[in-house]
Amino acid sequence: MIKILHTADIHLDSPLKSLALRDVTLREKVETASRAAFSRIIDTALSEEVSALLISGDLFDGKERSARTAAFLTGQLDRLRAEGTRVFYIKGNHDAENPITGTLDLPDHVHVFDARGGKVQLAENIWVHGVSFADRHAPDSLLPRFSAPVAGAVNIAMLHTSLAGAAGHDTYAPCTVSELSGMGFDYWALGHVHKRQVHSQAPWVVMPGIPQGRDIGEAGPKSATLLSINDGGIRVDEIPTSALEFTNSALDITAAQSDEALRTLLRDHLRTTAGELTADAGVLRLTLQGAPERHWHFLRDRDYWGEQISELARETDRLWIEKLDFSLDAPAQHDGALSATDELAATITAIQAEQGFASAAQTEIDEVLMDLPPAIRARLVPDEAAAERLTQSLAEAGSERVLARLKGAEN
Repeated sequence: MIKILHTADIHLDSPLKSLALRDVTLREKVETASRAAFSRIIDTALSEEVSALLISGDLFDGKERSARTAAFLTGQLDRLRAEGTRVFYIKGNHDAENPITGTLDLPDHVHVFDARGGKVQLAENIWVHGVSFADRHAPDSLLPRFSAPVAGAVNIAMLHTSLAGAAGHDTYAPCTVSELSGMGFDYWALGHVHKRQVHSQAPWVVMPGIPQGRDIGEAGPKSATLLSINDGGIRVDEIPTSALEFTNSALDITAAQSDEALRTLLRDHLRTTAGELTADAGVLRLTLQGAPERHWHFLRDRDYWGEQISELARETDRLWIEKLDFSLDAPAQHDGALSATDELAATITAIQAEQGFASAAQTEIDEVLMDLPPAIRARLVPDEAAAERLTQSLAEAGSERVLARLKGAEN
């Protein structure tokens, strides 16, 4: 049996993004997460005694230049060299624009496919094919650059591609799964799209996904793919790689009748979430939902609960809070009577719908935005529609806070 490990989109030393970085311990984990994930990949390659590691593009991250990045990478690759493990690497769009890839002398056991394409024999009956990006843009298919599969052998093809398109990813080296399936290769080792997906099993068409999520938008456990080749057949297994796992969850707190009851619900939920992590540590975005009787009290004291839940998360030794969201509904009123604050809430809602209020609010927000650096302002409000959404969101959040203070005081 011959084993091969397939990964892609490592984005080595890419800066991770988290709203919880004020915590010093977490900041240290975040700053080293991509390296820790890559080290785990090397650890797996050694423990599984693989014959080769396939890196299907975006080993590096954009234009980030660092001698320390290069030194770390060389050190990890040398661990494989010492055991006779070969490495096959194709450049993706991030690699093509990264200055390190043009100047770094990789160890001699690493084969880098160029943009013309080529094939290398790994074992008596196994060939690895690959095509690199020539520069950061690849608007056309790269499939014509692949030579034909070697007859009577297991043929593995490495390609960095967006396939027919993926949400959140630019179009690169476009092609379809049916086109890949028709080319005669046994396994397509893809890269570029950060979400793991097995597109086909006959032949195998595998996007391994990013081995380390970089923000809450790349939530969930991440992995690499282990190929076991025996008598011409290929078995595929998913291997966990994340050092730090971003995750989302929601907790219904309808049953919480007191602060202590809510703390108990939170503590149990956080312990369960921490126990389900595949990584050593996790960064959680938690949404509290439901219609608790103390709905307005919880909203009134949301800052307190933010600190409280962060403390409860730290008790797990594995979990940090990225953000706490409230999506609570007021409990139904059975007597039908309206209080003064109910009438005030109706008035506030009516005012928010008035054009004059929206214009006045937009003017105030524009004045605040003008004090921000242009780059930050452009990210917050890239267009007029975004500015309108921001105004509406802030108005709704402000009115909710006002009502929460009033409602919380009257009960």
